[in-house]
Amino acid sequence: MSADVYADMKQGEKGAWISIAAYIALSGAKLMIGWMYQSQALQADGWNNLTDIIASAAVLIGLRISQKPPDRDHPYGHLRAETIAALIASFIMATVGIQVILSTARSWFAGEESSPSPITGWVALASAAIMLVVYTYNKRLATRIRNQALMAAAQDNRSDAFVSIGAAVGIFGAQFGLNWLDPLAALTVGLLICKTAWNIFREATHTLTDGFDEAQLERLRKTVESTEGVRAIREVKARLHGSLVLVDVVVLVDAGLSLVEGHRICDDIEQRMQRKHNIAHVHVHVEPMVSGAEQNRPQGRTAH
Repeated sequence: MSADVYADMKQGEKGAWISIAAYIALSGAKLMIGWMYQSQALQADGWNNLTDIIASAAVLIGLRISQKPPDRDHPYGHLRAETIAALIASFIMATVGIQVILSTARSWFAGEESSPSPITGWVALASAAIMLVVYTYNKRLATRIRNQALMAAAQDNRSDAFVSIGAAVGIFGAQFGLNWLDPLAALTVGLLICKTAWNIFREATHTLTDGFDEAQLERLRKTVESTEGVRAIREVKARLHGSLVLVDVVVLVDAGLSLVEGHRICDDIEQRMQRKHNIAHVHVHVEPMVSGAEQNRPQGRTAH
């Protein structure tokens, strides 16, 4: 793993630690103030933040594991621990979302009503503002270092801001006798959390099964095709390994080229992929361009 990748991992850890610190502070404040001023919505929001500590810790552990160097059992390194951490975060978020929906449904059918202090509503809004700041920081950092686990944590931060806003809407609505706003807001928030969890789960499983964006793969193909000396592309594949993109490409070149010339074409492809797409891990396989019946014959084992 290069020094730049290692530095990105350390930056990702900083984002996870910021999330954990924010959740510890906010969950403690919400649970205490919600209990003092009899706000079930704020207390539920506080319990939600406690579960988020676990999700952020999973992201942090994934980032730590991904920094381990390659070994005998993991010759490509441990970078996929990032994606596994994102997958775990999606499970925790889905659990919280389902709990919010079920809890709202139970209180709705039971006809429970409450009128908490307006103070709890302002606490919820302040919490939402803090989480939006944390979300913005983590999203920008995750985009810059291309870290899937930290991006999942950022989406969790945003969901928590929505939860707090929903709690505030319900609390302030109760002050005007609109007690139905509380369960409606909570139900909406629960659905939003589940939707976010599903998006993270879908992306993580797609990556773990070596799925890759078709549009991005086509852009990579065009870059290889436009390289001087490349006559055709037999195959191009790409997959994500943590935050890294790994590309395998088989190109056809003139059969009369020397080994040195073929090697130059490989170097040109690697440099163009680095310059245009910031991809440093490219494996290029060169084969001679044949014609007619020879090209249609099944290909045997060829040399690089």
